[in-house]
Amino acid sequence: MNPDIPARAAVLAGLGGWVPDRVVTNDELAARLDTSDHWIRTRTGIGSRRVAAPEDATSDLAVRAGAAALEHSGDPGVDTVLLATVTPDHPCPATAPDVAGRLGLTGAAAFDIGAVCAGFVYALATAAGLIAAGAADRVLVIGADTYSRIIGPDDRGNLAIFGDGAGAVVLRAGEPGEPGALTAFDLGSDGSGRDLITVPAGGSRHPATAAVAGADGHFTMRGREVYRHAVTHLTRSARTSLDAAGVAPAAVDRFVPHQANLRILASVADELGVPPDRLVSNLHEIGNTGAASVPLALADAAAHGELAAGETVLLTAFGGGLAWGSCLLRWPELPPSPRPYLRRSTP
Repeated sequence: MNPDIPARAAVLAGLGGWVPDRVVTNDELAARLDTSDHWIRTRTGIGSRRVAAPEDATSDLAVRAGAAALEHSGDPGVDTVLLATVTPDHPCPATAPDVAGRLGLTGAAAFDIGAVCAGFVYALATAAGLIAAGAADRVLVIGADTYSRIIGPDDRGNLAIFGDGAGAVVLRAGEPGEPGALTAFDLGSDGSGRDLITVPAGGSRHPATAAVAGADGHFTMRGREVYRHAVTHLTRSARTSLDAAGVAPAAVDRFVPHQANLRILASVADELGVPPDRLVSNLHEIGNTGAASVPLALADAAAHGELAAGETVLLTAFGGGLAWGSCLLRWPELPPSPRPYLRRSTP
C-alpha cells in the first residue's frame, strides 16, 4: 500500500429496519399444523413471526428498510447498494439495481450477495473492501428475505422458525480506529454442507420446470445437523475476530449473532464466554429473518436505547453454503433513532 494514501475504513453512519404488519403467532400455526406454542417456544424461543403481504416482494421490504437507514444517516446519497438475500425478486436480474432505482439512487453500483443467513456480514465485508480500495465512499447495505415465499405450506418446522423482514445500514468512508469503524472480519465456507440448507430446484443443476415443481422448489433444512455446524462455526468465527482485534470475550459489551434460534444463540454465547445479559435478540418477536436478522436486531436495539456509544459490539452469522462470518465495531454516536419499526410485546 502506498504510505502516502491514507487508510480508509467503513464506518457505521445509520441504520433502519422494516417488518410486515401481519403477525403469525404460534397458536395460529398450531391451529392448522401438528405443533403447539409450547413445542415451538421450547425448541426455538420464537413466539411469533412476520409474513409479507401477497403483493410484497423482497425488493419492497428492502426499499422500506433502505429508506429508513438513509434517513437515519442524514444523507440520502450513496454510490453503492448491496443487497444480501436468498429470496430475490427474480433469478435474473439481480434485485439490488431495482431497489437502488426506487430509492432514487439510479447510477449507483448495485448487486446482490447470496450467502443465505450469513449474507449481511458478507455484504459488510464487501462494502468495507470497496471503501478501503477507494471504489466507494458511501454504501447502503441491506439484508432482506421473504422466506414465506419459499417454505412449503405444511412444513411445520421451518414455518415455525422463519419470518420476513429487511434491515439496512449506511456505511461511510472514515478512519480506522474511529468509533463505528468495522474491523476484524472473518469469513469462511464449507461446500461439503451444501445440502444441509437448500432449495433443490430453480438453478442450473435442477431447473424449476413443471416436471420438478412442488416440494423440490421449497426450502429445506436438516435442523439437527445445522444446529451442530452453526454452534461450531459461529463460535469459531467470532473467536477468530476477537483474537484478531485483541479483544477478550469478557470485553464484548453487546453480542449480536444471526437470530437462528435461542438455543443456538445461548450455546454460542456460553462457548465464547460472553455473559448472557449481553446477547442482543429480538427472535421472540419476529423469528429468523435470514440475511435481515443481524441488521434488524441492531436497528431494534438502537431504537430502544440498548446500544451505547463506545461499546464493543460483536456481529456473527451462519447460513447455507455452508457460510459464516464475523466482525467487530465500537458503537458510534449516532443521531437519535426514528420511531422503532417493532413494538415489543412481553415474551
